[in-house]
Amino acid sequence: MTTVAVRGESVREVEPELAQFTVVSTARDKDRATTLTRLRERADALRKLLERPEYAGAIERRETGGLHVYPEAGKRGERVSAYHGSVSTTVVVTDFAALGEMMLAAAAQDQTRVNGPDWSLRPDSPVHAESRRAAVADAIARAREYAAALGAEVVELVELADPGLGGRVEAVATYQAYGAPRGKSFGGGPELELDPQLQRVYAAVEARFTITSPTAL
Repeated sequence: MTTVAVRGESVREVEPELAQFTVVSTARDKDRATTLTRLRERADALRKLLERPEYAGAIERRETGGLHVYPEAGKRGERVSAYHGSVSTTVVVTDFAALGEMMLAAAAQDQTRVNGPDWSLRPDSPVHAESRRAAVADAIARAREYAAALGAEVVELVELADPGLGGRVEAVATYQAYGAPRGKSFGGGPELELDPQLQRVYAAVEARFTITSPTAL
């Protein structure tokens, strides 16, 4: 029985489901206890900000990590001239309409730096499964096209696998964007319009089919 081997592919661009940004609060003083006190106060202030009703509903999770406290040595010897401290908080948001104002409000805190946002899909997003199904459908369509070109028909599937027999389907972010909703502000703060980046989801499969004897040769 004649076989035909094909590669099915699917490329989709979809809206992101999550946005993540990081807030880094810092403190510095000649006295270590003062540095730690200021750092704790700034971390507490950020926590209270993110727990405000207009923001809390937009946040899926909030994680604190990256605590750093270290001495700054003077020009001579090991004598400490100051103490530095920082703590980072990662915020994952699902309501993009509230995102811009939330980031500006966080950036307005004393001695605070904001990085982000990073856009993504959920790991278990149905988009991934839909892309894989589309890749399988593309493989079947290609096999039928090749068979038809030979005056044959597809009989049955012999093998279906990820590329390279064990590779994984990838979801890759691109830098294309669409317009965010305009004119909506939360909590009466300044407004920042953000353009969420479309996510490019790529899936591929390799398949082998048997076909009837070609008649067009």
